[in-house]
Amino acid sequence: MKDIAKRCGVSIATVSKALNGHQDIGEATRQYIIDTAREMGYTANSAARALKTNRTYNLGIVFVDLQNSGFMHEYFASTLNYFRIEAEQQGYDISFINSNVGHQNQTYLQHALYRGVDGVAIICADFKDPMVQELAYSSLPVVTLDHAFHNRTAVLSDNTDGMAALLHYVYSKGHRRIAYIHGNDTAVTESRLTGFFRASSELGLMIPDEYLGACEYHEPNSCYLATKKILALPELPTCILFPDDYAYIGGVNAITEAGLRIPDDISVTGYDGIHMAKMMSPRITTWEQNTEELGKTAAVRLIDRIENPRTALPEHIIVHGSLQEGESVKQL
Repeated sequence: MKDIAKRCGVSIATVSKALNGHQDIGEATRQYIIDTAREMGYTANSAARALKTNRTYNLGIVFVDLQNSGFMHEYFASTLNYFRIEAEQQGYDISFINSNVGHQNQTYLQHALYRGVDGVAIICADFKDPMVQELAYSSLPVVTLDHAFHNRTAVLSDNTDGMAALLHYVYSKGHRRIAYIHGNDTAVTESRLTGFFRASSELGLMIPDEYLGACEYHEPNSCYLATKKILALPELPTCILFPDDYAYIGGVNAITEAGLRIPDDISVTGYDGIHMAKMMSPRITTWEQNTEELGKTAAVRLIDRIENPRTALPEHIIVHGSLQEGESVKQL
């Protein structure tokens, strides 16, 4: 920047303002400095900027997918993509934080400090893991997705209201014998079960214990086995709510294997609203989560906590989804 300032006949401060997009210098001067910098082959150095500003402009991501589906999991892949887009627009890079770097075991916090990230978004993890809790309650700015720690910022899907709305819709189609296969024991599952039972109570529905099943999220075979148990009952439900649109595939296989047709013999719903749900036949009725808003909001809130540590208060932000009416729920 000293060389550019000398060539342009301006101060180093003016060069810095021009290269960093400040608007308090003349447009002609700013453009002249930018053109000169480009001509001289100037490139900003992130290490030097980190020494100067005490920030790396790098955000850490904790993404521990327990089902090992990686970026094939449409919900998380989409959320991460929108997080990345927002972060890049605000001048930040992203790095993935894990506990095994170069065959050396580190905690998530140790790896985050090693990478020198300015803050961390915990997108997918076992939130009961002591390493996750250590990171969440550290001095680093942290934002979590779909799990709320005390006095920490969280971005949450409307899982309680979403499941309640889905059950109300199924009820409006004339169904009274409704089964629910929920996911494994997580905060998301707890919220959805709360929504399910609240709506059941409001509608005066009696849900037999045998109409409740459990399986792994995003795991068709697990959902297949849970569905077979419900289909073996003496009195079948008229509708089954599945934990997510991908696990839905296993449930459909069990229904087809039993010689039943969707929705003529039995109705079904999914959850998440992934792209695949719109491609299947019959098209799934599902609750679509707003992954764009989830990802962008998580990035915005994390950057706010980094750049405004004295004024950014911890808060829980609910992002609302929407019902996607398909062809898998029959009007009785």
